[in-house]
Amino acid sequence: MARRVFFSFHYDDDINRSMTVRNSWVTQGKEAAGFIDKAEFEKVKKDGESAIYRWIDKQLEGTSVTVVLIGRETLNRRYVQYEIRKSIKRGNAIIGVYINEIKDMRTQMTTSKGNSHTIIGYYNDGTPAYFDDICDGLYDYTQNNGYYNLGSWIEKAARNKGK
Repeated sequence: MARRVFFSFHYDDDINRSMTVRNSWVTQGKEAAGFIDKAEFEKVKKDGESAIYRWIDKQLEGTSVTVVLIGRETLNRRYVQYEIRKSIKRGNAIIGVYINEIKDMRTQMTTSKGNSHTIIGYYNDGTPAYFDDICDGLYDYTQNNGYYNLGSWIEKAARNKGK
Protein backbone atom coordinates (compact mmCIF):
# COMPACT_ATOMS: atom_id res chain seq x y z
CA MET A 1 0.00 0.00 0.00
CA ALA A 2 1.31 3.45 -0.91
CA ARG A 3 2.15 5.81 1.93
CA ARG A 4 -0.27 8.72 2.24
CA VAL A 5 1.56 11.98 2.95
CA PHE A 6 0.14 15.33 4.05
CA PHE A 7 1.81 18.36 2.49
CA SER A 8 1.69 21.59 4.50
CA PHE A 9 2.57 24.93 2.89
CA HIS A 10 1.69 28.62 2.76
CA TYR A 11 -1.06 28.64 0.16
CA ASP A 12 -0.88 32.25 -1.03
CA ASP A 13 2.90 32.54 -1.32
CA ASP A 14 3.98 29.05 -2.27
CA ILE A 15 1.19 27.25 -4.13
CA ASN A 16 3.15 27.17 -7.40
CA ARG A 17 6.36 25.92 -5.80
CA SER A 18 4.35 23.40 -3.78
CA MET A 19 2.65 22.10 -6.91
CA THR A 20 6.07 21.35 -8.41
CA VAL A 21 6.82 19.11 -5.43
CA ARG A 22 3.31 17.59 -5.43
CA ASN A 23 3.40 16.82 -9.14
CA SER A 24 6.76 15.07 -8.86
CA TRP A 25 5.40 13.01 -5.94
CA VAL A 26 2.19 12.03 -7.73
CA THR A 27 3.93 11.18 -11.02
CA GLN A 28 5.92 8.61 -9.05
CA GLY A 29 2.66 6.89 -8.09
CA LYS A 30 2.38 8.29 -4.56
CA GLU A 31 -0.68 9.72 -2.79
CA ALA A 32 -0.65 13.34 -1.64
CA ALA A 33 -3.05 15.03 0.79
CA GLY A 34 -3.34 18.68 1.77
CA PHE A 35 -3.61 20.14 -1.71
CA ILE A 36 -6.69 22.09 -2.70
CA ASP A 37 -7.46 24.08 -5.81
CA LYS A 38 -8.25 27.78 -5.52
CA ALA A 39 -12.00 27.42 -6.15
CA GLU A 40 -12.39 24.71 -3.50
CA PHE A 41 -10.20 26.66 -1.04
CA GLU A 42 -12.31 29.80 -1.51
CA LYS A 43 -15.46 27.75 -0.86
CA VAL A 44 -14.04 26.26 2.34
CA LYS A 45 -12.73 29.67 3.43
CA LYS A 46 -16.16 31.23 2.85
CA ASP A 47 -17.62 28.78 5.39
CA GLY A 48 -15.35 30.20 8.09
CA GLU A 49 -12.31 29.31 10.11
CA SER A 50 -13.86 26.23 11.70
CA ALA A 51 -14.53 24.83 8.21
CA ILE A 52 -10.83 25.27 7.36
CA TYR A 53 -9.80 23.41 10.51
CA ARG A 54 -12.28 20.60 9.72
CA TRP A 55 -10.89 20.37 6.17
CA ILE A 56 -7.33 20.11 7.52
CA ASP A 57 -8.36 17.45 10.05
CA LYS A 58 -10.04 15.42 7.29
CA GLN A 59 -6.99 15.69 5.02
CA LEU A 60 -4.70 14.45 7.80
CA GLU A 61 -6.74 11.25 8.22
CA GLY A 62 -4.82 8.19 7.08
CA THR A 63 -1.49 9.99 6.81
CA SER A 64 1.69 8.89 8.54
CA VAL A 65 4.07 11.65 7.44
CA THR A 66 3.65 15.41 7.16
CA VAL A 67 5.95 17.25 4.77
CA VAL A 68 6.17 20.97 5.50
CA LEU A 69 7.20 22.77 2.31
CA ILE A 70 9.10 25.74 3.69
CA GLY A 71 9.00 29.04 1.88
CA ARG A 72 9.84 32.48 3.22
CA GLU A 73 6.83 32.82 5.61
CA THR A 74 5.49 29.26 5.85
CA LEU A 75 6.27 28.50 9.48
CA ASN A 76 4.69 31.77 10.64
CA ARG A 77 1.27 30.90 9.17
CA ARG A 78 -1.42 29.89 11.68
CA TYR A 79 -2.89 27.11 9.53
CA VAL A 80 0.56 25.62 8.92
CA GLN A 81 1.24 25.75 12.64
CA TYR A 82 -2.12 24.06 13.26
CA GLU A 83 -1.27 21.35 10.70
CA ILE A 84 2.06 20.72 12.42
CA ARG A 85 0.51 20.54 15.90
CA LYS A 86 -2.22 18.17 14.69
CA SER A 87 0.43 16.05 12.95
CA ILE A 88 2.36 15.79 16.21
CA LYS A 89 -0.81 14.72 18.05
CA ARG A 90 -1.43 12.06 15.37
CA GLY A 91 2.12 10.78 15.80
CA ASN A 92 3.03 11.61 12.20
CA ALA A 93 6.66 11.89 11.25
CA ILE A 94 7.35 15.49 10.21
CA ILE A 95 9.98 16.66 7.77
CA GLY A 96 10.75 20.14 6.50
CA VAL A 97 11.67 20.73 2.87
CA TYR A 98 12.91 24.13 1.74
CA ILE A 99 11.29 25.13 -1.55
CA ASN A 100 12.59 28.69 -1.85
CA GLU A 101 14.90 27.88 -4.78
CA ILE A 102 12.11 26.37 -6.89
CA LYS A 103 11.05 28.97 -9.43
CA ASP A 104 7.45 30.11 -9.17
CA MET A 105 5.66 28.88 -12.33
CA ARG A 106 4.02 32.24 -12.85
CA THR A 107 6.79 34.72 -12.02
CA GLN A 108 9.84 32.48 -12.61
CA MET A 109 11.27 33.98 -9.39
CA THR A 110 12.74 32.29 -6.34
CA THR A 111 12.35 33.63 -2.82
CA SER A 112 14.38 33.97 0.36
CA LYS A 113 14.83 30.97 2.62
CA GLY A 114 12.43 30.54 5.54
CA ASN A 115 13.73 30.27 9.10
CA SER A 116 13.34 26.71 10.41
CA HIS A 117 14.09 27.94 13.96
CA THR A 118 10.57 29.38 14.22
CA ILE A 119 8.18 28.93 17.14
CA ILE A 120 5.27 26.78 15.99
CA GLY A 121 3.55 26.50 19.38
CA TYR A 122 4.19 26.06 23.08
CA TYR A 123 4.59 23.09 25.37
CA ASN A 124 2.32 22.70 28.40
CA ASP A 125 4.95 24.33 30.60
CA GLY A 126 4.94 27.43 28.38
CA THR A 127 8.31 26.88 26.71
CA PRO A 128 8.38 27.46 22.97
CA ALA A 129 8.40 24.58 20.48
CA TYR A 130 10.70 25.32 17.55
CA PHE A 131 10.13 23.62 14.24
CA ASP A 132 13.74 22.53 13.79
CA ASP A 133 13.62 20.83 17.20
CA ILE A 134 10.45 18.82 16.55
CA CYS A 135 10.97 17.84 12.91
CA ASP A 136 12.36 14.46 11.87
CA GLY A 137 14.52 15.83 9.06
CA LEU A 138 15.25 19.06 7.25
CA TYR A 139 16.10 19.11 3.53
CA ASP A 140 16.40 21.45 0.56
CA TYR A 141 14.36 20.32 -2.46
CA THR A 142 16.71 21.91 -5.00
CA GLN A 143 20.12 21.44 -3.37
CA ASN A 144 19.38 17.91 -2.11
CA ASN A 145 17.74 16.71 -5.36
CA GLY A 146 14.25 16.37 -3.91
CA TYR A 147 12.74 15.02 -7.12
CA TYR A 148 14.69 11.81 -6.60
CA ASN A 149 15.15 11.87 -2.83
CA LEU A 150 11.82 13.01 -1.34
CA GLY A 151 10.54 9.45 -1.11
CA SER A 152 13.61 8.26 0.80
CA TRP A 153 13.40 11.25 3.19
CA ILE A 154 9.76 10.40 3.88
CA GLU A 155 10.47 6.70 4.38
CA LYS A 156 13.41 7.38 6.69
CA ALA A 157 11.31 9.69 8.88
CA ALA A 158 8.41 7.20 8.93
CA ARG A 159 10.68 4.30 9.91
CA ASN A 160 12.25 6.36 12.66
CA LYS A 161 8.74 7.05 14.03
CA GLY A 162 7.76 3.39 13.71
CA LYS A 163 5.20 4.08 10.97
